[in-house]
Amino acid sequence: MTQDGFPTQEIDTSRPHPARIYDYLLGGKDNYDVDREAGDTLAALAPEVRIGVQANRAFLRRAVRYVVAGGVRQILDIGTGLPTSPNVHEIAQEAVPDVRVAYVDNDPIVSAHGNALLSRSGTTSIVLGDLRDPQAVLDHPEVRQVIDFDEPVALLLVAVLHFVTDAEDPGRIVATLRDALPAGSFLVLSHATGDFADRSDAQAVYKNATATMNLRSRAEVERFFDGFELVEPGVTQVPFWRPDTPPPARSAEIGFYGGVARKAG
Repeated sequence: MTQDGFPTQEIDTSRPHPARIYDYLLGGKDNYDVDREAGDTLAALAPEVRIGVQANRAFLRRAVRYVVAGGVRQILDIGTGLPTSPNVHEIAQEAVPDVRVAYVDNDPIVSAHGNALLSRSGTTSIVLGDLRDPQAVLDHPEVRQVIDFDEPVALLLVAVLHFVTDAEDPGRIVATLRDALPAGSFLVLSHATGDFADRSDAQAVYKNATATMNLRSRAEVERFFDGFELVEPGVTQVPFWRPDTPPPARSAEIGFYGGVARKAG
C-alpha cells in the first residue's frame, strides 16, 4: 500500500513528527492525532508557542524577500516542513519570477504534499534528504538540477537545527553546507531557545517524537554563523528581525532566535 506515492511503512504515524507538530501549531491540516496531542501539550506548557511559530514564519517571509532583494536567485531550504502558503518559492518568485528553490525534508509526507504544489517548470524541486547528512544533500542529483553552487545561494535552516543533538555536531553540519556555498551566498537561520523561560517541560514533549528538541542559547546560535557576516540587527528574537509590521503582543516571550548573514568573498 502507498500513501501519497510513498510506501506506508515509510510514514511513521505512531510518533509525533516535528514537521507535523509545527503544521498543527500553524493551523494546518497535514497532521495526525499523535501530532495534535503533542502540539496541545506543548502549547499548554509553553503558551507562547503558537505566536512563536507564527512569528518564525513571518521572519522566514521577510528573510526570503531580503536575500532576493540582495541578488540571490536560488534558494536551498533544508528542513522545509509541510507546505504553508505562501511557500518560499511563492514569496521569492513574487519578487523575481525565475528564482529557483530546492526544498529538502526527511518526512515522506512533506515530500508528497510539496510535490503536489510545485511548478513543473524546473525552477522548484523537493527532495527526501536528512540535514544530518549534509554532503548527501549537497550531492543529491535533484538538488544539483536546481541549484548551481557556482552562483550565490540562500541557504535556509529555519527552525530545524534545534532537532539536531550536540552529539550529531550541528556546527559541523552547518560548516559543511557553508563551505559548499560561493561568496555572496546567504544563511537564513532560526532556532528555538530557553533563554526567556524555563522550557524543559516543553522540550520533553519531543522525547517521544521522531527527533528531540535541543534548545540553545543566543551565543550558541550565533556560532552557527561563523564564516558569515551577520546583517543588522544580528541574531535577535524573530519578531524583532527587520519587522515590517508592529511585533505581536508578547513578542518578548517568544523563544526563537533568527538571523541572516552573508558569505563574503
